[in-house]
Amino acid sequence: MRRLLLALPLGWLLLLVLAPVLILLWIALATVGDSVPPFDPPLAWQGGAPVWQGSGESLLILIEDDFYLRALLRSVTVALVSASLALLLAYPMALGIAETRPRWRPALLLLVMLPIWTGLLPRLGAWIGLLRDGGWVNHWLLELGLAQQPARLLYTDMALYAGMVHSYLPFAVLPLAVALMRRDRLVEAAAADLGAAPGRVFLTVTLPLSVPAAAASFLLVFIPAAGEFVVPELLGPPDDPLLGRVIWSEFFQNRDWPLAAALSLALLAVLLVPIRLFQRLGAAR
Repeated sequence: MRRLLLALPLGWLLLLVLAPVLILLWIALATVGDSVPPFDPPLAWQGGAPVWQGSGESLLILIEDDFYLRALLRSVTVALVSASLALLLAYPMALGIAETRPRWRPALLLLVMLPIWTGLLPRLGAWIGLLRDGGWVNHWLLELGLAQQPARLLYTDMALYAGMVHSYLPFAVLPLAVALMRRDRLVEAAAADLGAAPGRVFLTVTLPLSVPAAAASFLLVFIPAAGEFVVPELLGPPDDPLLGRVIWSEFFQNRDWPLAAALSLALLAVLLVPIRLFQRLGAAR
């Protein structure tokens, strides 16, 4: 019975993590073809024997063509900035929820979750309506005399980061709120009894206790933001070489599935770095 209980999560992990990675690697080693799907598998059977007909060309392109390296670095940069901004906004929100009376906390958490339930496209459509040339923001800039003509707000980095943070902010708030609600307040009380001011109690006790939750919040934003496609496509600069857009283009426009799979594996490899750092942080604590 114990082995069965251990086998269930292991099988789930193999099915949902290892199997997709192996499928991506299989496609990345294939060659572009005219079949459906549009690639020739790297291993084929001819005369009853396996014949290798794959190629590592797609993997080599990642090294030889600096466009894909720039797209990867740009995606990581956007994800880092988005996760940092989301964390800066999420921490005071989570602390406010944790300091609220317990009977009000479910309602506040519900308000945090509401944007997720409205769907991504309606939220991005709202940002487009706000930031377009004839939108609400430009209207008030002109009315208040802060601008002589409509400012270019849409399809900029500002719009991109606004959409990213708005899309993933709830995922940053929830782990922090739970950790701050469950923190040991006796430690804070002890620090205050020893003469520490409220600010010093926060910096030396509350903040260090919430570091693991803050790291989890950062990862919950950073990982999906690094491969995001919809937000950059609708709000970001038109020619911004983000890896999510490049992968989508290779899959559905150029129909170069091996290259798209290789790009996906490169992104996955980069995302393993912060995940490993988070694991080491948790082990150290």
